[in-house]
Amino acid sequence: MNLGLPKLSMKLTRRDAAAALAALGATGGVALGVRRETDAEGVGEADTARDGEGLPEDETVQTVMTAVAEAVYPEAISGIDAFVDGFLAGRLDGSSHDEGIRAAVADVESAARSWYGAPVAGLPPGERDDVLRELGADTAEENPQGTTAERVRYYVVNELLLALYASPTGGELVGIENPQGYAGGAESYRQGPP
Repeated sequence: MNLGLPKLSMKLTRRDAAAALAALGATGGVALGVRRETDAEGVGEADTARDGEGLPEDETVQTVMTAVAEAVYPEAISGIDAFVDGFLAGRLDGSSHDEGIRAAVADVESAARSWYGAPVAGLPPGERDDVLRELGADTAEENPQGTTAERVRYYVVNELLLALYASPTGGELVGIENPQGYAGGAESYRQGPP
């Protein structure tokens, strides 16, 4: 799902993830602190890929979402692992949206294992892209209650693209100097378009 963007080298950071979360009105710091505290107490550790409800644990969600991001983000982007982990810290919050992300991730992982005999993260980026295309996520309309393709589009592909383009680095990549929620300073308002 190459977006045909210019070849630039840009590194995403946890700061970009925090800015993207702020643009969405979410806060990742509290969620990340709660996840780490829970893990330190020995509760919530990912012993298996799924919890008692059949949904993937945080670690599995992060691994799959990072693998998908590596397939859908432009090649010029680096720092994807820390960025996706930081963004998910604010999104995996026990809400219905969290459950939707987990269910869609489970669908992607199941398709990869069934069709390619390996987890998503174990596939080369081209085959990860093939999994998304074969699911129909590349052409599906986004719908959180729709078909598998529509849910994967909404909760996996669009979630990752939203994170990228709501961040200062991702916004810069496509010419949005100051994404919503990221002021950028008074200097940016005195400059003309690039």
